[in-house]
Amino acid sequence: RVDSMCQSQLPSSFKILKDYDRTRFIKRSKTEQNIIVSAECIKENNGSMLSTDEILRLGAERFIQSFTLRGDQEPYLFNHPFASSLLDLHEEDTRNVALVENLLASAEKVGQEQYDRARRILNEYCDKLCSSTVQRLVYYFSQALHERIDRETGRDASKGIEMKRLVQHIEHSLMNLNLTMIAAHQNIPLSQVTQFTAVQAIVDHIGESKKVHIIDLKIGSGLQWTILMQALVSHQIKHLKITALCTNLKHKIEEARERLMDFAKSLNLPFSFNIVMVKDMTELKKEDFEIHDDESIAIFAQYILMWMLARPDKLDSLMRVIKGIDPRAMIVVEVEANHNSPVFVDRFVEALFFYGAFFDSLEDCMKNDERNRTATELEHLSQGIRSIVATEGEERTIRHVNVDVWRAFFARYGMEEMELSMSSLYQANLVLKNFACGSCCTLENEQKLSTNWMERNPS
Repeated sequence: RVDSMCQSQLPSSFKILKDYDRTRFIKRSKTEQNIIVSAECIKENNGSMLSTDEILRLGAERFIQSFTLRGDQEPYLFNHPFASSLLDLHEEDTRNVALVENLLASAEKVGQEQYDRARRILNEYCDKLCSSTVQRLVYYFSQALHERIDRETGRDASKGIEMKRLVQHIEHSLMNLNLTMIAAHQNIPLSQVTQFTAVQAIVDHIGESKKVHIIDLKIGSGLQWTILMQALVSHQIKHLKITALCTNLKHKIEEARERLMDFAKSLNLPFSFNIVMVKDMTELKKEDFEIHDDESIAIFAQYILMWMLARPDKLDSLMRVIKGIDPRAMIVVEVEANHNSPVFVDRFVEALFFYGAFFDSLEDCMKNDERNRTATELEHLSQGIRSIVATEGEERTIRHVNVDVWRAFFARYGMEEMELSMSSLYQANLVLKNFACGSCCTLENEQKLSTNWMERNPS
């Protein structure tokens, strides 16, 4: 455990690492008791490879402990006394722990605006894209640090334009039913758990209504609505209408419309699809939607509200329109994390552990599909890392926050949180059982459904 001397020397910007100290790693048991994972537990692995989370925690611990030895000197783990006896770790684990410590050391220097020293650490230790999960994770974070250093030192003024293009690329790829998206949907539980649960929640709240109107704030490929269509067939509804809201890529939404029209026709389901196109969310009005008194309206907001946190005027405009529509239910799906801190180092550490778990999930769930796993990391996760680490201001579009922030936000508009039904929870658990890696996910239901990868609760 880190002693008081070490903690007193730790820069205030890195105090967050104490929450991720390996010796404080706990898992919550069924009886809500805390189980401490100690050094002895790790030794009992008989030399087996550690998880990404354990590597990150060990790297964080060694980074903290190294302050007692080096002061303000360069922190290279391979050179300090702990390196030769890292709990008798496997050679690969020792190397990965070293990478994490040096990555944290570089982030520390960036936070202190010592950019030359930060770049030197990255160039020497963290810049190789290798095969292991930890090494790939470190590589993408090191590239994001390089970009931040270049921005801060004026080396490349075009980075802002490039980031805008990358955001557009992410939005474009999410609209496509490409092989990578299909592979991720089929192999990773998170997507299907949220979709099936959301559909069940909508079915629960439309009751016996014969006309159903879904307003989707970010429809993507529209795949989720094929699930709803199948669920509504037995309800003998008179009409299902879906309205897709968009600010760009209208042609992709038109492609989604054609797919859904064909699917509804195959089910003999009365169906229509409208598109509301606005240049900017601040221009949106209630009158843009074709709303009728005999419709039951549900609004679906999947991974869209977070993108507007950097522009609160857009978010406020959207919420005022939603309040005016007064839907029966609004289903919100967002990543729950703390990636919106104004303090760079805090944001960096939170993102490192979050994406470490995400990379771990891809490694486990897509272990037999390296091509699509690599594409998912490159096209989606690495760009999220870049946004969180390399950018500031309105350019920093990835701003995941925790559920309490959203609760306070929705309360401002008079919206009340509702518990999910037992049917929704049943659907979520049923979906998990269909995945080989489903046992690695846990579900929490505290007026919200939270899907976690190998649940961890640092304290």
